[in-house]
Amino acid sequence: MNTSADEHLIHIHPTASEDHSRVLKHGETFVVCDRFGDIQPAETGDRGLYHEGTRHLSHLVLRINGVRPLLLSSGITADNAALVVDMTNPELPGDEGGLCPQDTIHLLRSKLLFGAACYERLEVANYGMTSAAVSLSWEFDADFRDVFEVRGTSRRRRGRYLPNDVADDVVELRYGGLDGRVRGTTLRFDPPPSSLDEERAVFWLFLGPGETRAMELSMSCAADSPGGIGATALTFAAARSGSQEEAATAEGEWARVATSNDQFNEWLDRSAADIRMMGTETPSGPYVYAGVPWYSAPFGRDGIVTALETLTYQPALSAGVLRYLAATQATAADPASDAEPGKILHEARGGEMAALGEIPFARYYGSVDATPLFIVLADAYARRTGDHALIDALWPNLCAALDWIDGPGDPDGDGFVEYHASTERGLVNQGWKDSYDSVFHADGAVAEGPVALCEVQGYAFAARRAMARLARIRGDRVLAREQDRRAARLRRRFDDAFWNADLGGYALALDGNKRPCLVETSNPGHGLFSGIVPRARAARLARLLLDPRLFSGWGVRTLAQGTARFNPMSYHNGSVWPHDNALIAGGLSAYGFRAEAMTILHAQFDAVRHLDLKRMPELFCGFDRREGQGPTQYPVACLPQAWAAGAVFMLLDACLGLRIDAATRTLHVAEPALPSFLDDLTITGLEVADARADIRLQRAGTRVEVALTRATGPVALVIDEPSAGP
Repeated sequence: MNTSADEHLIHIHPTASEDHSRVLKHGETFVVCDRFGDIQPAETGDRGLYHEGTRHLSHLVLRINGVRPLLLSSGITADNAALVVDMTNPELPGDEGGLCPQDTIHLLRSKLLFGAACYERLEVANYGMTSAAVSLSWEFDADFRDVFEVRGTSRRRRGRYLPNDVADDVVELRYGGLDGRVRGTTLRFDPPPSSLDEERAVFWLFLGPGETRAMELSMSCAADSPGGIGATALTFAAARSGSQEEAATAEGEWARVATSNDQFNEWLDRSAADIRMMGTETPSGPYVYAGVPWYSAPFGRDGIVTALETLTYQPALSAGVLRYLAATQATAADPASDAEPGKILHEARGGEMAALGEIPFARYYGSVDATPLFIVLADAYARRTGDHALIDALWPNLCAALDWIDGPGDPDGDGFVEYHASTERGLVNQGWKDSYDSVFHADGAVAEGPVALCEVQGYAFAARRAMARLARIRGDRVLAREQDRRAARLRRRFDDAFWNADLGGYALALDGNKRPCLVETSNPGHGLFSGIVPRARAARLARLLLDPRLFSGWGVRTLAQGTARFNPMSYHNGSVWPHDNALIAGGLSAYGFRAEAMTILHAQFDAVRHLDLKRMPELFCGFDRREGQGPTQYPVACLPQAWAAGAVFMLLDACLGLRIDAATRTLHVAEPALPSFLDDLTITGLEVADARADIRLQRAGTRVEVALTRATGPVALVIDEPSAGP
């Protein structure tokens, strides 16, 4: 997310592409460390322990006899709750001038987050035939930098570091911010170390043959810290128990997918665990934060898309997203935050810089698409769950969102939803491709606003149809007829204004002079998802999206090769985004192009098989696929990223043709297909009204057979005829 060529740009640290970072998150706290579990001071980059938008530890390094241990293995547990690292000693000086041979001492380091604290447990075992005397030390420091400082935004002045408190087993590091808040990090050691000061804790251990010792470290984060030594933290075991209980509860709310392909199962399971990890309690209920490290905050667009991606499998997530966005919906105009009545939030940030207004994102509304997508999600949720009580509660918010589409969202009254930043500090581009240079003409000239993006007109079309359906449920036939009529008119006007015969497709956007931006992008693929594309255009658009200029072999690129500004290493102008591909695949499937949707699923699965932890990143580079190699990583991609994690579920729905109608208690499956790497797929625990159902799909020659294998109440399975479009 960039407002100009320089401001708020995410700067790439030299180590970003040199090592696989390990990430843990719980609530408002997350940690980014290296494979050893360390936060290296000389190569910190984005690494650190963060809480509420501030880095509370910028240095945490474990040493044995003053040197770094040797890494054996490093991994994140399947539930994303803990990092487990196996290490051993290099050759070390021993007693009386002897040596402690390499691989004699085993170090098992476990790290997890729970509440606003990070917990570590270190088990040290001597596998030698003789006794060993070793020192274990933790070095630590806290810079208390705002996350926007860490990602490259400069500040003219900062607050001040306050005197630290040190006791036998506790150190508290403190910072007084310019916002008047005192932030503190409390490090507590158990047992007390042999020596402890403001920078280092040292344990002197004498281990007999076969002897094991353990020590623990808790790192608690607090804002408005009162000073002095903080309250006693949990033990590692208690924190792990609480984390496991919470993870088990969250997992039980999801329908589970199991297939005949272990690697595909790993992708599914890691993706679901990532989304659960990104879930955060807010005053309005749970919300899925966007991504670590740069976007660990509520984002309207990201939350809505993630909810749509996972609606089949976890509808309660959509309810939380809708409630939060309704509670934070703008009620008045505020140019500084791009707020207008009825507009849905773009992002909300904590931290010192947001509180001081040094960045405009404390509560920022610079998204042109979140508002219509809010209505789309509400309708999709209502059809999926039958929860009309929530729709009734949200009805004033939905009507306010529709009023924004009709009013401030269409400032010149031409029927198209447009955007233009209210101030120089706001986002220049306010669609999902919000880099400063992502909307331009064929010659590369940046489009001047107000800008009407092609996919946003599709979202507005879908929002009008959604309001029509919801209005009928509520008995408001006048509103329903009006929105159906306006949706039909928008579809005609969209095709007239955006289709270009010379381009052979839809323009990316119309600029402020209504000139079309005639460049080939992935954006029109979202028009298939929304249903605004006339059926007569769909086949041509499907061919364009899978053309090698757009399709890299790993997925659909954001921008076609050979186009001005194409750069496979850019953020939005040639890269491959999983959520973008999922929406496109969903749209292709809705128009009956199941084989094309399957091609995207295949490509994305091939990509994730090369990736660490089978975790899909926010994006990767758009280079052509090369034999025997994986996709080229984008060095500052968020990992995990909620809507990237959700992509696999929408891709799967696109192939299965699966839809759930709670009102009729029906599972609909239309022309189901399984990719070549799957022969069998089972979904258990699908929520259908107040019942739960299991279905199984099996390959039978050239066909896929579907069976309802279990239901806890009256549920019907219906095999629908193939669709030719929304």
